[in-house]
Amino acid sequence: MDILYLLIPLSALLVLGLLAVFAWALHGGQFDDLEQQGEQILLDDRAPD
Repeated sequence: MDILYLLIPLSALLVLGLLAVFAWALHGGQFDDLEQQGEQILLDDRAPD
C-alpha cells in the first residue's frame, strides 16, 4: 500500500511531462500540414534516368 504514495505522484508527473511534450510539438508547428507528408511519399519527384 505504501507503493501507491510513490506511484501516484510519478504517474502524475509522467502525464504532465507528456502534455508538455505535446504542447511543445503543437507550438513548434509539428501538426500544421499533415496532408503534405502523406502526399509526398506518393509523388515521385525524381527525373527518369
